[in-house]
Amino acid sequence: MRGNDAIHLGLMLLALAAAYLVPFELLLLAYVVLGPAHYFTEISWLHDRSYYLPHRGIAAVLAIIAVIAALIDNASWFGFAMWGALLVCAMLAATTSAIESMLLFMVAIALSAIMYSSGSSLAVIGILIPTLIHVSLFTLIFMVLGAYRSGSRVQAALVVVYLLAVATILLLPPTAEIRISSFARVGQDYFGNVGPALGRLFGVPGLVLDTRLTSLLAFVYTYHYLNWFIKADVIRWTEVPKARLAAMAAASAASTALYFYDYAFGFTFLLALSLIHILLEFPLNSLALRQLGAAMQGAVRARYVGPVASATRSRSTGTKAAKRATRSR
Repeated sequence: MRGNDAIHLGLMLLALAAAYLVPFELLLLAYVVLGPAHYFTEISWLHDRSYYLPHRGIAAVLAIIAVIAALIDNASWFGFAMWGALLVCAMLAATTSAIESMLLFMVAIALSAIMYSSGSSLAVIGILIPTLIHVSLFTLIFMVLGAYRSGSRVQAALVVVYLLAVATILLLPPTAEIRISSFARVGQDYFGNVGPALGRLFGVPGLVLDTRLTSLLAFVYTYHYLNWFIKADVIRWTEVPKARLAAMAAASAASTALYFYDYAFGFTFLLALSLIHILLEFPLNSLALRQLGAAMQGAVRARYVGPVASATRSRSTGTKAAKRATRSR
Protein backbone atom coordinates (compact mmCIF):
# COMPACT_ATOMS: atom_id res chain seq x y z
CA MET A 1 0.00 0.00 0.00
CA ARG A 2 1.36 3.39 -0.99
CA GLY A 3 1.79 6.05 1.65
CA ASN A 4 -0.95 8.20 0.14
CA ASP A 5 -3.38 5.28 0.09
CA ALA A 6 -2.60 4.55 3.73
CA ILE A 7 -3.31 8.19 4.63
CA HIS A 8 -6.48 7.98 2.55
CA LEU A 9 -7.68 4.95 4.50
CA GLY A 10 -6.70 6.47 7.83
CA LEU A 11 -8.62 9.69 7.18
CA MET A 12 -11.67 7.76 6.03
CA LEU A 13 -11.68 5.67 9.21
CA LEU A 14 -11.07 8.80 11.29
CA ALA A 15 -14.08 10.49 9.70
CA LEU A 16 -16.17 7.39 10.40
CA ALA A 17 -15.08 7.25 14.05
CA ALA A 18 -15.79 10.96 14.55
CA ALA A 19 -19.20 10.54 12.91
CA TYR A 20 -20.00 7.94 15.58
CA LEU A 21 -18.62 9.92 18.51
CA VAL A 22 -19.71 13.49 17.76
CA PRO A 23 -22.00 13.44 14.69
CA PHE A 24 -23.83 16.71 15.32
CA GLU A 25 -20.71 18.67 16.14
CA LEU A 26 -18.69 17.10 13.32
CA LEU A 27 -21.28 17.93 10.67
CA LEU A 28 -21.33 21.62 11.49
CA LEU A 29 -17.59 22.00 12.03
CA ALA A 30 -16.78 20.19 8.79
CA TYR A 31 -19.18 22.41 6.86
CA VAL A 32 -17.97 25.63 8.44
CA VAL A 33 -14.22 24.96 8.78
CA LEU A 34 -13.27 22.50 6.05
CA GLY A 35 -15.94 23.63 3.60
CA PRO A 36 -14.63 27.11 2.71
CA ALA A 37 -11.09 25.81 2.19
CA HIS A 38 -12.45 23.20 -0.20
CA TYR A 39 -14.64 25.68 -2.08
CA PHE A 40 -11.93 28.25 -2.72
CA THR A 41 -9.24 25.75 -3.69
CA GLU A 42 -11.50 23.79 -6.02
CA ILE A 43 -12.81 26.90 -7.74
CA SER A 44 -9.19 27.93 -8.29
CA TRP A 45 -8.37 24.50 -9.73
CA LEU A 46 -11.43 24.55 -11.99
CA HIS A 47 -10.59 28.07 -13.17
CA ASP A 48 -7.20 26.91 -14.42
CA ARG A 49 -9.01 24.26 -16.47
CA SER A 50 -11.66 26.63 -17.85
CA TYR A 51 -14.27 24.84 -15.70
CA TYR A 52 -14.40 22.12 -18.38
CA LEU A 53 -16.64 24.43 -20.39
CA PRO A 54 -16.28 25.70 -23.98
CA HIS A 55 -16.23 29.31 -22.72
CA ARG A 56 -15.28 30.69 -19.31
CA GLY A 57 -18.07 33.23 -19.56
CA ILE A 58 -20.56 30.42 -18.95
CA ALA A 59 -18.94 29.90 -15.54
CA ALA A 60 -19.77 33.49 -14.60
CA VAL A 61 -23.42 32.84 -15.48
CA LEU A 62 -23.40 29.69 -13.33
CA ALA A 63 -21.96 31.66 -10.41
CA ILE A 64 -24.71 34.27 -10.74
CA ILE A 65 -27.37 31.54 -10.82
CA ALA A 66 -25.84 30.03 -7.66
CA VAL A 67 -26.03 33.34 -5.78
CA ILE A 68 -29.63 33.87 -6.86
CA ALA A 69 -30.51 30.30 -5.88
CA ALA A 70 -29.06 30.88 -2.40
CA LEU A 71 -31.62 33.65 -1.91
CA ILE A 72 -34.63 31.70 -3.24
CA ASP A 73 -37.14 30.71 -0.57
CA ASN A 74 -39.35 28.56 -2.80
CA ALA A 75 -38.10 24.96 -2.73
CA SER A 76 -39.50 24.08 -6.16
CA TRP A 77 -37.87 27.06 -7.87
CA PHE A 78 -34.61 26.27 -6.10
CA GLY A 79 -34.85 22.70 -7.37
CA PHE A 80 -35.58 23.97 -10.87
CA ALA A 81 -32.43 26.11 -10.76
CA MET A 82 -30.26 23.19 -9.61
CA TRP A 83 -31.76 20.71 -12.08
CA GLY A 84 -31.63 23.14 -15.00
CA ALA A 85 -28.00 24.09 -14.34
CA LEU A 86 -26.98 20.43 -14.14
CA LEU A 87 -28.67 19.59 -17.43
CA VAL A 88 -27.18 22.56 -19.28
CA CYS A 89 -23.71 21.68 -17.98
CA ALA A 90 -24.19 18.07 -19.06
CA MET A 91 -25.11 19.19 -22.57
CA LEU A 92 -22.08 21.47 -22.76
CA ALA A 93 -19.44 19.22 -21.22
CA ALA A 94 -20.53 15.61 -21.66
CA THR A 95 -21.88 15.50 -25.21
CA THR A 96 -19.66 15.23 -28.26
CA SER A 97 -22.12 15.83 -31.09
CA ALA A 98 -25.30 17.73 -31.92
CA ILE A 99 -27.23 14.44 -31.98
CA GLU A 100 -26.12 13.56 -28.44
CA SER A 101 -27.05 17.05 -27.25
CA MET A 102 -30.49 16.76 -28.84
CA LEU A 103 -31.12 13.34 -27.33
CA LEU A 104 -30.05 14.55 -23.89
CA PHE A 105 -32.26 17.62 -24.29
CA MET A 106 -35.28 15.48 -25.17
CA VAL A 107 -34.69 13.17 -22.20
CA ALA A 108 -34.24 16.21 -19.95
CA ILE A 109 -37.52 17.72 -21.12
CA ALA A 110 -39.33 14.46 -20.42
CA LEU A 111 -37.82 14.12 -16.93
CA SER A 112 -38.51 17.78 -16.17
CA ALA A 113 -42.15 17.34 -17.19
CA ILE A 114 -42.47 14.32 -14.92
CA MET A 115 -41.01 16.23 -11.98
CA TYR A 116 -43.11 19.30 -12.74
CA SER A 117 -46.26 17.20 -12.64
CA SER A 118 -45.35 16.34 -9.06
CA GLY A 119 -44.69 19.59 -7.25
CA SER A 120 -42.57 17.94 -4.57
CA SER A 121 -40.16 16.27 -7.03
CA LEU A 122 -38.37 19.49 -7.97
CA ALA A 123 -38.10 20.41 -4.30
CA VAL A 124 -36.62 16.99 -3.49
CA ILE A 125 -34.07 17.15 -6.28
CA GLY A 126 -33.16 20.67 -5.22
CA ILE A 127 -32.42 19.49 -1.69
CA LEU A 128 -30.50 16.36 -2.63
CA ILE A 129 -28.32 17.62 -5.51
CA PRO A 130 -26.24 20.05 -3.42
CA THR A 131 -26.15 17.71 -0.41
CA LEU A 132 -26.03 13.92 -0.64
CA ILE A 133 -25.73 13.68 -4.42
CA HIS A 134 -22.82 16.12 -4.55
CA VAL A 135 -20.88 15.07 -1.46
CA SER A 136 -21.54 11.33 -1.61
CA LEU A 137 -22.59 10.08 -5.05
CA PHE A 138 -20.18 12.18 -7.10
CA THR A 139 -17.38 11.50 -4.63
CA LEU A 140 -18.02 7.79 -5.11
CA ILE A 141 -17.98 8.20 -8.90
CA PHE A 142 -14.59 9.93 -8.81
CA MET A 143 -13.23 7.23 -6.49
CA VAL A 144 -14.40 4.46 -8.84
CA LEU A 145 -12.94 6.26 -11.87
CA GLY A 146 -9.63 6.74 -10.08
CA ALA A 147 -9.44 3.07 -9.16
CA TYR A 148 -10.36 2.02 -12.69
CA ARG A 149 -7.81 4.25 -14.39
CA SER A 150 -4.98 3.35 -12.05
CA GLY A 151 -5.82 -0.34 -12.00
CA SER A 152 -5.02 -0.27 -8.28
CA ARG A 153 -6.61 -2.94 -6.12
CA VAL A 154 -5.91 -0.81 -3.06
CA GLN A 155 -7.95 2.07 -4.46
CA ALA A 156 -10.70 -0.37 -5.38
CA ALA A 157 -10.61 -1.58 -1.77
CA LEU A 158 -10.97 2.04 -0.59
CA VAL A 159 -14.19 2.25 -2.59
CA VAL A 160 -15.44 -0.88 -0.82
CA VAL A 161 -14.46 0.54 2.58
CA TYR A 162 -16.36 3.74 1.80
CA LEU A 163 -19.50 1.80 0.90
CA LEU A 164 -19.14 -0.36 4.00
CA ALA A 165 -18.79 2.75 6.16
CA VAL A 166 -22.02 4.18 4.76
CA ALA A 167 -23.79 0.83 5.23
CA THR A 168 -22.48 0.54 8.78
CA ILE A 169 -23.91 3.93 9.74
CA LEU A 170 -27.28 3.07 8.22
CA LEU A 171 -27.51 -0.42 9.70
CA LEU A 172 -25.77 0.23 13.03
CA PRO A 173 -26.48 3.89 13.81
CA PRO A 174 -24.52 5.52 16.63
CA THR A 175 -26.09 6.44 19.92
CA ALA A 176 -23.90 9.47 20.56
CA GLU A 177 -25.21 12.15 22.86
CA ILE A 178 -25.31 15.79 21.86
CA ARG A 179 -22.43 17.54 23.60
CA ILE A 180 -22.96 21.03 22.19
CA SER A 181 -26.70 21.59 21.90
CA SER A 182 -26.34 24.80 19.88
CA PHE A 183 -24.54 22.86 17.14
CA ALA A 184 -27.42 20.39 16.97
CA ARG A 185 -29.98 23.20 16.68
CA VAL A 186 -28.05 24.95 13.92
CA GLY A 187 -27.48 21.65 12.14
CA GLN A 188 -31.23 21.08 12.19
CA ASP A 189 -31.77 24.51 10.64
CA TYR A 190 -29.24 23.83 7.89
CA PHE A 191 -29.78 20.15 7.07
CA GLY A 192 -33.19 19.40 8.55
CA ASN A 193 -34.84 19.30 5.12
CA VAL A 194 -32.64 16.41 3.93
CA GLY A 195 -34.57 13.85 6.00
CA PRO A 196 -38.04 14.70 4.63
CA ALA A 197 -36.59 14.89 1.10
CA LEU A 198 -35.18 11.38 1.39
CA GLY A 199 -38.46 10.23 2.89
CA ARG A 200 -40.42 11.52 -0.12
CA LEU A 201 -37.87 10.00 -2.51
CA PHE A 202 -37.95 6.51 -0.98
CA GLY A 203 -41.50 6.56 0.32
CA VAL A 204 -40.52 6.54 4.00
CA PRO A 205 -42.86 8.86 5.90
CA GLY A 206 -41.66 10.68 8.98
CA LEU A 207 -37.95 10.55 8.13
CA VAL A 208 -36.17 13.30 10.07
CA LEU A 209 -32.64 14.43 10.84
CA ASP A 210 -32.04 11.92 13.61
CA THR A 211 -28.71 10.55 14.85
CA ARG A 212 -28.49 8.02 12.00
CA LEU A 213 -28.96 10.60 9.23
CA THR A 214 -26.82 13.20 11.01
CA SER A 215 -23.99 10.68 11.33
CA LEU A 216 -24.29 9.80 7.65
CA LEU A 217 -24.13 13.47 6.65
CA ALA A 218 -21.26 14.10 9.03
CA PHE A 219 -19.26 11.23 7.54
CA VAL A 220 -19.90 11.95 3.86
CA TYR A 221 -19.32 15.70 4.23
CA THR A 222 -16.12 15.26 6.24
CA TYR A 223 -14.75 12.62 3.92
CA HIS A 224 -15.77 14.64 0.86
CA TYR A 225 -13.62 17.54 2.06
CA LEU A 226 -10.72 15.38 3.25
CA ASN A 227 -10.73 13.42 0.00
CA TRP A 228 -10.16 16.67 -1.87
CA PHE A 229 -7.26 17.74 0.32
CA ILE A 230 -5.41 14.42 0.15
CA LYS A 231 -5.58 14.42 -3.66
CA ALA A 232 -3.23 17.40 -3.83
CA ASP A 233 -0.39 15.33 -5.28
CA VAL A 234 -2.72 13.68 -7.81
CA ILE A 235 -4.62 16.58 -9.32
CA ARG A 236 -2.07 19.19 -8.18
CA TRP A 237 -4.48 21.86 -6.97
CA THR A 238 -1.69 23.33 -4.83
CA GLU A 239 0.42 24.17 -7.87
CA VAL A 240 -0.67 27.79 -8.07
CA PRO A 241 1.17 31.08 -7.40
CA LYS A 242 1.95 31.52 -3.72
CA ALA A 243 0.04 34.79 -3.67
CA ARG A 244 -3.13 33.02 -4.82
CA LEU A 245 -2.63 30.22 -2.30
CA ALA A 246 -2.23 32.76 0.50
CA ALA A 247 -5.33 34.63 -0.67
CA MET A 248 -7.36 31.42 -0.64
CA ALA A 249 -6.17 30.59 2.87
CA ALA A 250 -7.08 34.08 4.07
CA ALA A 251 -10.50 33.98 2.39
CA SER A 252 -11.21 30.56 3.89
CA ALA A 253 -10.29 31.71 7.40
CA ALA A 254 -12.35 34.88 6.97
CA SER A 255 -15.39 32.88 5.84
CA THR A 256 -15.21 30.66 8.93
CA ALA A 257 -14.70 33.70 11.17
CA LEU A 258 -17.67 35.43 9.56
CA TYR A 259 -19.87 32.48 10.42
CA PHE A 260 -18.88 32.47 14.09
CA TYR A 261 -19.26 36.25 14.25
CA ASP A 262 -22.78 36.28 12.78
CA TYR A 263 -23.97 32.76 12.02
CA ALA A 264 -27.13 33.89 10.16
CA PHE A 265 -25.23 36.05 7.68
CA GLY A 266 -22.28 33.69 7.72
CA PHE A 267 -24.48 30.76 6.78
CA THR A 268 -26.02 32.69 3.88
CA PHE A 269 -22.54 33.52 2.63
CA LEU A 270 -21.34 29.93 2.99
CA LEU A 271 -24.46 28.64 1.26
CA ALA A 272 -23.87 30.93 -1.70
CA LEU A 273 -20.18 29.99 -1.81
CA SER A 274 -21.04 26.30 -1.59
CA LEU A 275 -23.59 26.57 -4.41
CA ILE A 276 -21.11 28.46 -6.59
CA HIS A 277 -18.56 25.69 -6.26
CA ILE A 278 -21.23 23.02 -6.82
CA LEU A 279 -22.57 24.59 -10.02
CA LEU A 280 -19.05 25.25 -11.31
CA GLU A 281 -18.29 21.57 -10.74
CA PHE A 282 -21.35 20.39 -12.67
CA PRO A 283 -19.49 20.20 -16.02
CA LEU A 284 -16.78 18.03 -14.44
CA ASN A 285 -19.44 15.86 -12.75
CA SER A 286 -21.21 15.39 -16.08
CA LEU A 287 -17.95 14.48 -17.79
CA ALA A 288 -17.14 12.00 -15.02
CA LEU A 289 -20.54 10.34 -15.44
CA ARG A 290 -19.91 9.96 -19.16
CA GLN A 291 -16.45 8.54 -18.55
CA LEU A 292 -17.79 6.09 -15.97
CA GLY A 293 -20.44 4.95 -18.42
CA ALA A 294 -17.80 4.47 -21.11
CA ALA A 295 -15.60 2.53 -18.68
CA MET A 296 -18.49 0.25 -17.70
CA GLN A 297 -19.38 -0.29 -21.37
CA GLY A 298 -15.77 -1.13 -22.15
CA ALA A 299 -15.58 -3.57 -19.25
CA VAL A 300 -18.78 -5.33 -20.32
CA ARG A 301 -17.57 -5.49 -23.91
CA ALA A 302 -14.24 -6.94 -22.86
CA ARG A 303 -15.95 -9.43 -20.54
CA TYR A 304 -18.64 -10.73 -22.86
CA VAL A 305 -18.24 -9.45 -26.41
CA GLY A 306 -14.50 -10.16 -26.57
CA PRO A 307 -14.73 -13.92 -25.90
CA VAL A 308 -17.65 -14.23 -28.35
CA ALA A 309 -15.72 -12.42 -31.08
CA SER A 310 -12.66 -14.57 -30.37
CA ALA A 311 -14.72 -17.75 -30.56
CA THR A 312 -16.31 -16.56 -33.79
CA ARG A 313 -12.90 -15.89 -35.32
CA SER A 314 -11.71 -19.32 -34.16
CA ARG A 315 -14.72 -21.02 -35.74
CA SER A 316 -14.21 -19.03 -38.93
CA THR A 317 -10.56 -20.01 -39.05
CA GLY A 318 -11.44 -23.64 -38.42
CA THR A 319 -14.06 -23.61 -41.20
CA LYS A 320 -11.61 -22.15 -43.69
CA ALA A 321 -9.00 -24.76 -42.72
CA ALA A 322 -11.54 -27.54 -43.15
CA LYS A 323 -12.47 -26.26 -46.59
CA ARG A 324 -8.81 -26.14 -47.62
CA ALA A 325 -8.34 -29.67 -46.33
CA THR A 326 -11.38 -30.87 -48.30
CA ARG A 327 -10.12 -29.28 -51.46
CA SER A 328 -6.69 -30.84 -50.97
CA ARG A 329 -8.29 -34.28 -50.68
